[in-house]
Amino acid sequence: MSTRSKSRVHSLGASLGVLALAGALAFSSTALAQNTAIRPPSNGPASVADLAAGLLDAVVNIATSQKVKNDDDAPAPQVPEGSPYQRYFDEFFKGQGNQGGNRQRTVESLGSGFVIDPSGYIVTNNHVIEGADDIEINFANGSKLKAKLVGKDTQTDLALLKVEPKAPLKSVKFGDSSTMRIGDWVMAIGNPFGFGGSVTVGIISGRGRNINAGPYDNFIQTDAAINKGNSGGPLFNMKGEVIGINTAIISPSGGSIGIGFSVPSELASGVVDQLREYGETRRGWLGVRIQPVTDDIADSLGLDSAKGALVAGVIKGGPVDDGSIKAGDVILKFDGKTVSEMRDLPRVVAESTVGKEVDVVVLRDGKEQTVKVKLGRLEDSDQAAASGDAAPDGSQDDGVITPDPGENNDMDQPDSGDQVQPEPGTPDQHKGQVAPDAATPKNVLGLSLSLLSPETRKAFGIAESVDGVVVTEVTPGSASAEKGLKPGDVIVEVAQEFMKSPDAVAAKVQALKQEGRRNAQLMIASANGDLRFVAVPME
Repeated sequence: MSTRSKSRVHSLGASLGVLALAGALAFSSTALAQNTAIRPPSNGPASVADLAAGLLDAVVNIATSQKVKNDDDAPAPQVPEGSPYQRYFDEFFKGQGNQGGNRQRTVESLGSGFVIDPSGYIVTNNHVIEGADDIEINFANGSKLKAKLVGKDTQTDLALLKVEPKAPLKSVKFGDSSTMRIGDWVMAIGNPFGFGGSVTVGIISGRGRNINAGPYDNFIQTDAAINKGNSGGPLFNMKGEVIGINTAIISPSGGSIGIGFSVPSELASGVVDQLREYGETRRGWLGVRIQPVTDDIADSLGLDSAKGALVAGVIKGGPVDDGSIKAGDVILKFDGKTVSEMRDLPRVVAESTVGKEVDVVVLRDGKEQTVKVKLGRLEDSDQAAASGDAAPDGSQDDGVITPDPGENNDMDQPDSGDQVQPEPGTPDQHKGQVAPDAATPKNVLGLSLSLLSPETRKAFGIAESVDGVVVTEVTPGSASAEKGLKPGDVIVEVAQEFMKSPDAVAAKVQALKQEGRRNAQLMIASANGDLRFVAVPME
């Protein structure tokens, strides 16, 4: 090879060497960049181990047992004396008696709870211990104590137990759930499926949830895993304070799907205090029947939005039977608390002290007024119910009577049970038509109206205590028909003004139209005197 050729090879080799070095450096840089980009974090989310360690000893497992009759009423099998199988039957049916109706079996269940006082007071759900013949508390250190029931509240599903420890117990305190926000971290500790001391973490997913569990629903929703056995256990904030009591889950399988519900401490703490002091709850009572304020009703009243609770009736002998609150009022505030929707009112009334004088802001005749009310006690309402003042749906007054769940949500549709059929043999037997000699009906809002007379009262079975203008016919497909009005209903008021005649109804409706109102608010009485409000479009 010539000197020139060797020189070329050397130069090429040198060039290749330089390229190789450059490529290696480039590869190294790329690899370094990739390694830097995908390097996993050296630390996970902040640990809750220290927080949990200080709380586990205050959370307990609750084991209950209950003796129940065997569902099978058939007698125990009889085998011939001396049969080789006799001893097997004797062992199987031991202690169950000879007759099926007398046989008993023991049902056991598990739940959770937490100690709120070192002296041995324990909070749990009522459904955890309901009907139990024996309640045993299992503590984190393995010790066990029998518990007695101090008191329970079925309305909020809470119960208070008491054990007698030899030494002070580790306890936890209630925090303020009203300060918790959606997205705040929370921690649940309990006994899911019998696995005691289980800790799960999540966030608050929602507030003020109504799951139709009771009249005071105001649940905290969380995605912290809650399963069977967690019931009655605490939901903690990151300060180690109890801000909820785990009560229910939504699940098609029985396991957690991330939708759990807890009774907020702002409700639970007051209930627990009363159970501890009295062994029962003592709730305030307002003595009114309420219904929701729909968009149509809000428009008919001149409200800028649907808010508050509309008073549909006042219980005779109740705290506000003195006229301080009237049917047709819209309660906007109670004791300084805003009533955003109907279901807010029963809760704030129930949480109030019996005998307390409170300010109630109502909308009456288009103007806000403040009235002072002295609350009664909820249990006293039983007397009112016994005297015939119970709600039309048959339920007793629970502070503020709310519509039956089966009723239409906006209360425009009446309960079918309110319909009173005419007596057989009367002229209206076929279609609720009144006798020909009754006052000539007047048509307003798709309604044929007539004066109340002995004939119309008899035709529709209308009580003597009911006054107003009777509906004799309803035009099919009209707005009134869509709102559930029917022959036999009595229009007592239009826009909070008493109606004496069909002409008065027509004149008031015309006046409302001239004022620019789109809906007319009617106070409707059923034949037996039960009241409801209906907003009928006038267009």
